[in-house]
Amino acid sequence: MRGVTRNTIPSPLRAPLDGGAAAANLPVWDLSDLYKAPDDPALARDLERAEANARAFSARLAGKLAAISGNDLAAAIAEYEAIEEILGRVMSYAQLVFSGDAEDPANGRFYQTMQERATTISSHLIFFTLELNRLEDALLEGKCAASPALAHFRPWLRDLRVFRPHQLSDEAEKLLHEKDVTGRSAWNRLFDETIATMKVNVPLPSGAESLTVSDALNRLSDGDRAVREAAAKGVSAAFAEKGRLFTLITNTLAKDKEIIDKWRRYPRPASARNRANMVEDEVVEALVSAVRASFPRLSHRYYAMKAKWLGLEKLQHWDRNAPLPDQDDSLIPWPKAVSQVLDSYGAFSPRLAEIGRQFFDKPWIDAALRPGKASGAFAHPTVPSAHPYLLVNYYGKARDVMTLAHELGHGVHQVLAGEQGYLMSSTPLTLAETASVFGEMMTFRAVLDAEADPRRRRGLLAAKVEDMLNTVVRQIAFYRFETLLHDERAKGELSSERIGELWMQVQVESLGPAFDFSPDYGVYWSYIPHFIHTPFYVYAYAFGDCLVNALYGVYRDGGVKDFEAKYIDMLRAGGTLRHKELLAPFGLNAADPAFWTRGLDVIAGFIDEVERADG
Repeated sequence: MRGVTRNTIPSPLRAPLDGGAAAANLPVWDLSDLYKAPDDPALARDLERAEANARAFSARLAGKLAAISGNDLAAAIAEYEAIEEILGRVMSYAQLVFSGDAEDPANGRFYQTMQERATTISSHLIFFTLELNRLEDALLEGKCAASPALAHFRPWLRDLRVFRPHQLSDEAEKLLHEKDVTGRSAWNRLFDETIATMKVNVPLPSGAESLTVSDALNRLSDGDRAVREAAAKGVSAAFAEKGRLFTLITNTLAKDKEIIDKWRRYPRPASARNRANMVEDEVVEALVSAVRASFPRLSHRYYAMKAKWLGLEKLQHWDRNAPLPDQDDSLIPWPKAVSQVLDSYGAFSPRLAEIGRQFFDKPWIDAALRPGKASGAFAHPTVPSAHPYLLVNYYGKARDVMTLAHELGHGVHQVLAGEQGYLMSSTPLTLAETASVFGEMMTFRAVLDAEADPRRRRGLLAAKVEDMLNTVVRQIAFYRFETLLHDERAKGELSSERIGELWMQVQVESLGPAFDFSPDYGVYWSYIPHFIHTPFYVYAYAFGDCLVNALYGVYRDGGVKDFEAKYIDMLRAGGTLRHKELLAPFGLNAADPAFWTRGLDVIAGFIDEVERADG
């Protein structure tokens, strides 16, 4: 059932370079639209109000939902939504404070304290969704038919009842809910704080450097192969040193998931995620099968070309994100990045650009580089009564501009979907990637179309191909790794070495014969937060990328009248519609196996363009 925190939308992990002057004077978010500080009296008042309201709500309604009218049930849902939104605001603030500087112990304590307090308060609300799900279909439908106010919440009730077969007793649900702060959430925090405080020793000819994990991973895109190799070996050594801890965290959380899945009667390890994403197991398996079948024509083919461009017989893992020898690696100042992204959005839709501009005119983005800050990038929707926040780490490379376009797409989507209210604005993760990937594609196409120099065009195309491979091929390989790991964990605890073997197996399969993987790459599974925070999340990236490839193809072909208006309506729908309903106006159907092939063909087409440019 619904938790008290909103889903942040992390992006596929990318590896930009040290930004130097291009990373100067970057914006830092101001979270005061949520609360002024962790000790803000308004925060304490909100928690007190939420607790009082939750207790009164439970005392008044527990055990009575079957007997009340449809209008009274609609009023109860609205009251429940208001309490949940207060808790969502508190937890959004706590999560963003922690993400801004996880090295500060005070931020970790604040985040944990807020989790515990919110969990205690929301325990009074657990009865509500459980009792709603115990109502017979005919009874609930009768109430909806008699009450337009209740019918408004049909999409939320529909999605809630997806979990009906997996619901436990009230006592068991309450126990699991309250123990989460000392269970999965605690292990998540341990992982985050460990990563945030780790230092990676990178031996360079100019002298060894002690870097954060984020900075060390950034060096894997350096134009100097010696720097990439040194950074890669430094990352390997740092994570090997913590290998027992990360292995324990992974084993514990995988076993915890297996126990919960068994109690809830989920048929496969990924089934719970698929239910939350409102997508059928069969649709996900069709996506995975289509991508795996396309490994030879996509990643295998591209990386063989890249090895030739780099003058290497075989690539090592630290060559995967290497720039091409003649690739333009000039740094892009922040103001230029902003204008590129907003101009691209505006060329497609002035309305989307207008919404997007708010993120830059107001302090809603944190792009600065600093120790303790979360690595990578994400968008956090917070609550509809406030606004989303974006976190990026801007190093000044073209890839960072695409990341900014990606995150802004999430932000714009979240603003539009907020019209649906707290309960129905949240979009399933598979569809949450739609606006982000579409925004990234718009920005890329605008930059590419404006570039006349053949060498730079090839560089842009190659960078786009690599991002698409990272988003589709790499994420499906991650999904395959998780599947193998969870299946094997059901038979007993896995050693670090065995987890490494599973990791190497999927890397060899997905990246192909152009690579000669060194053994030290076997620890690289351990830094990926998606495996810890959101098991089986990763396929959503591939789902979103292939979906947008097909959607963008429809847009470029001009075959759908009023595409812009229909696209904005799709984003505005939030969580009220499923993927079949959302894609129908564009003539697309994700249940059709040909749909995924159509999306993968777009990537193959980009590789064709790169090959022609090379000739």
